[in-house]
Amino acid sequence: MRRPSVRNHFPRILCSLLLIGASAWASAPSAAPAARSTPADASATVLARVVPAPASVQAGGASYVIGSGTRIHVPGNSNEVRKIGDYLAAVLRPSTGYPVPVVADGGDRDGIVLKLGAAVSGAGSRTAAGAPGAGGGQVPRDTAVALGAEGYRLIVSGQSVTLGAEQAAGLFHGVQTLRQLLPAAVEKHSVQSGPWTVPGGTITDVPRYAYRGGMLDVSRHFFSVAQVERYIDQLALYKINQLHLHLSDDQGWRIAVDSWPRLAAYGGSTQVGGGPGGSYSKADYREIVRYAAGRYLTVVPEIDMPGHTNAALASYAELNCSGTAPPLYTGTQVGFSSLCVSKDVTYRFADEVLGELAALTPGPYLHIGGDEAHSTGHADYVTFMDKVQPIVTKYGKTVLAWHQLAGAHPVAGAVAQYWGTDGSEKEVADAAKAGLRLVLSPANRAYLDMKYTASTPLGLDWAGLVEVKDSYNWDPATFVKGAPASAVLGVEAPLWTETIVTSANIDYMAFPRLPGIAEIGWSPAATHQWDAYKVRLAAQGPRWTALGIGYYRSPQVPWPSD
Repeated sequence: MRRPSVRNHFPRILCSLLLIGASAWASAPSAAPAARSTPADASATVLARVVPAPASVQAGGASYVIGSGTRIHVPGNSNEVRKIGDYLAAVLRPSTGYPVPVVADGGDRDGIVLKLGAAVSGAGSRTAAGAPGAGGGQVPRDTAVALGAEGYRLIVSGQSVTLGAEQAAGLFHGVQTLRQLLPAAVEKHSVQSGPWTVPGGTITDVPRYAYRGGMLDVSRHFFSVAQVERYIDQLALYKINQLHLHLSDDQGWRIAVDSWPRLAAYGGSTQVGGGPGGSYSKADYREIVRYAAGRYLTVVPEIDMPGHTNAALASYAELNCSGTAPPLYTGTQVGFSSLCVSKDVTYRFADEVLGELAALTPGPYLHIGGDEAHSTGHADYVTFMDKVQPIVTKYGKTVLAWHQLAGAHPVAGAVAQYWGTDGSEKEVADAAKAGLRLVLSPANRAYLDMKYTASTPLGLDWAGLVEVKDSYNWDPATFVKGAPASAVLGVEAPLWTETIVTSANIDYMAFPRLPGIAEIGWSPAATHQWDAYKVRLAAQGPRWTALGIGYYRSPQVPWPSD
């Protein structure tokens, strides 16, 4: 998991639009005559600033201006699309001051049209030659793109904005792109001056990887339901689709378990530094799951075992080999705790805890930790993981664990989350060749709790200093040496909270690095270029300010002046 010591190619014209974006128009030699700015130039500039970078962008045509008569049209037979329309209207109404009604007529009308299931015809029905599809392959010229579970097509003309997708998740992701095509002030909660112009053109977009996650450690420091939901909204902005909640560790147990009530009542009563801690009732957890689902994120709960278990060991003496409960722990060291592998009660504990959690969790994954079990001998570790993995599958869930699982016997279909720093672990590569799937979270690239620089007031530095460029410049397909690219299920950006106490702390450490990890997970590999990305990233700054997100103004990024 964490810390050893403190615990396809685009055509040239498309590349110039998508990759180079706004900077392309600022780089002409000074001796050349000034070029007249055209609506197509402006359209291309805005379309090229989207994060994550879309798979295909075709700029051109008349822009659409949201006005007092704009309506959002949704199919009359889909409550799910209606909810997405309501979500979009809730974004637009406060800042524009317009009523933006959502109407269930399902037709092609003036305004914003949301379509589900049927292919969207017109300029967006074909993609540029060589644009990668969802699996990273090449899509031939003039071939319709299969949008799949999360793809969308956004077509803007002078009469309408038409957003189509095969499934609702794609519509929701398309709404996030539409937000970025509007001025940043659209995110504010009071009436702004506008105008609210959506540039003409077509975006056809599908994700590179199926799993794109963000992890929040609520064990080191506890975060309320409202704080978690705020983070869910931030993750959703950049098309992240998994919320990994680290629910247990040495410093705190954060989820109610009826069969083991002292886990939350006692084990959840503190946190790093000795604060009051806290825990989620089952109703709280269901609310987080519900809210996340409304933003098309799946909750991935983690119960870390057999190490990182002091909160559980302090709550129940019988889980200790000695039969004596240790005191609660509020420090940050790691590797000192372990469930007693030889006791039958340990597996009853695992079964009952995971069973209750599985019943609360509609998503496919249960994360069982498995890292930094330094107080568990290797043979005992293998025994433990071999006994606990079948419990997960018994409850109809997929095993997810930190990459040390590769040193045991991963069950069929298991997923390992890689958190190393150089990708040299041969046993991980060998396990991947044998069928183990991987989620990539290299600590020196994807860990949002690493300091940006030596002077960063928050975070740790055991994996190194991770500036914005460092967090962006890596490729999941090649990071683990010897592992087949086909084994990579996706990426995740973990945020450990030894030093993170408030939502403002979350903002500062996640932004601007989180959007880069999201782009690595979503965008075609051919779009991956720092010099272009930093321009697109800079354009996000005013949007974060409008949203009340206090971010780190990295000197590596050409932020616009205030």
